Amino acid sequence: MTTKRSELLMPAGNLRKLKMAVLYGADAVYLGTPDMSLRTKSEFSLEEVIEGVKFCHRHGRRAYLTLNLFSHNKDIPKLDEYIETVRKVQPDGLIIADPGVFQYVKERAPEIPLHVSTQANICSWLSVKFWQDQGADLVVLAREVSYPELVEIRGKCPDIKLEAFVHGAMCMTYSGRCLLSNFMAERGANQGNCANSCRWNYGVRMRLKDGTVQELDINESNAGMFEFLLEEGCRPGELMPIEEDGRGSYILNSRDLCIMPKLDDYLKIGVDSLKVEGRGKSEYYAAIVARAYRMAIDDYYADPERWDPKPYMRELEAVGNRGYTLAFHDGRLNNLAHDYEHTASLAQWEYAAVVTEVAEDAFHVLVKAKLTAGEVLEFVSPIARETVLLRVYDFEAAKDGTRTEVVHGSTQTVIRLPFSLFDHEDIEVLKARFPAYTVLRKERALTEEQWNRIRFDKLTQTIEVSGKGNPKAYARRRDALADSIAQDSNEKRFKTNRIGTEGCCGKGCNGCLIFWQDPQYELARIALQKRKQGEMLSRAEASELKLAAGETM
Repeated sequence: MTTKRSELLMPAGNLRKLKMAVLYGADAVYLGTPDMSLRTKSEFSLEEVIEGVKFCHRHGRRAYLTLNLFSHNKDIPKLDEYIETVRKVQPDGLIIADPGVFQYVKERAPEIPLHVSTQANICSWLSVKFWQDQGADLVVLAREVSYPELVEIRGKCPDIKLEAFVHGAMCMTYSGRCLLSNFMAERGANQGNCANSCRWNYGVRMRLKDGTVQELDINESNAGMFEFLLEEGCRPGELMPIEEDGRGSYILNSRDLCIMPKLDDYLKIGVDSLKVEGRGKSEYYAAIVARAYRMAIDDYYADPERWDPKPYMRELEAVGNRGYTLAFHDGRLNNLAHDYEHTASLAQWEYAAVVTEVAEDAFHVLVKAKLTAGEVLEFVSPIARETVLLRVYDFEAAKDGTRTEVVHGSTQTVIRLPFSLFDHEDIEVLKARFPAYTVLRKERALTEEQWNRIRFDKLTQTIEVSGKGNPKAYARRRDALADSIAQDSNEKRFKTNRIGTEGCCGKGCNGCLIFWQDPQYELARIALQKRKQGEMLSRAEASELKLAAGETM
């Protein structure tokens, strides 16, 4: 077992995301300007890049700049200016894909550590050694490298830093080297401008002899007569269904990469940098994903023998995803890495608000999603593991003190949450644990189709991680999802009760009115008053205290 400690490397699409990632536990971030970094949607100006790198260094973290374009002649005149700017910024590394750009920077700025981008498609120890001989300080391995290959590369290349992807969106083609988007929408996939053509729904059409094209109408009367299958040349006999409903078919749609269930393998062999994808993702994503991996990495080094990924997976489920997969970890992809039913990112929780200021008597909070009276807000600390739950019955505008029962996220409203609402907390400790940039999340109401999608995604991940097939459960979950898709209901429900009208949800927050007034909850109230804000009753306690007549939580 190696004693080398892995760094957590997070994406930064703009300055706020950079700060979120750093505050929530990233050891390093990668960032760049739109013209040179394969991210045309990057929101960094050069001035903000300088500020971001300084912010990292003040917090004892590292910052890597991206220069991973594949250069055309028109790009070369910009390089000298970029190099001079990089010198002023003093990053901890420069990420490059183009061999010509690599050599150009190496000659003109030999003091800057050079990292070789995943776009270079490094899949073998031979390629790693090549780049090491060229003077690379670190190489980013392609997503297609399996764990056994990674072990061999680490063994044969002990003197160069290795970086591997552990989390984020997966491209169905080779290390993101995709031309689908260019062909379908004239948007450059390798410039961060991908149209995600692989995630579109595709319909089945038939061309008649007279040249007309018609939709193939599959309905209740003839559905049993058809089954459409793909057979790939190198996999004879392995038939992949093309299933189309009213939305079409998603035969190219990959689930999102999540190595968390196998993260201890990567830490065990000393992968130098664990990379999270997502410069285009939200600041909430940057915060929560950084937090989950930070806790997981620290806990592994503290006690590797008893390390368990389950609590960190629960945290990652709070972030929108397309279902999680280990992707190429074990080698070739299987059907569990793809989602033929759906393409949207989904989570049971959503970004509710962010702390903008810790005032003398209240949190000032910028609302990010619609809040209604009775919502339970969960404060997710960047410096402490314990979260705090708070049920809020109305909202006070910080600007003028007006009160309302509904606030919309699009209004950019800042509300006050007085410390007097936190009746179980030491106020000074509370203020220290939840500084500016603290994110707040809340439960999200989902349709039955979305709930079935989440159940199905969790089952497929369990099957993939365990390596044990469960065809009956798989068929049952998939059929339930297909049925709910067919029903196409827009009715939504929350996972737990709203404002106590259906009984206590057991959240252990400051409580809902029915909880504090109904005699049947007396024992529960006594128990929760002795606990910290947000500490929940267990199922066993809920049953023992008879929270709801004749029911268990």
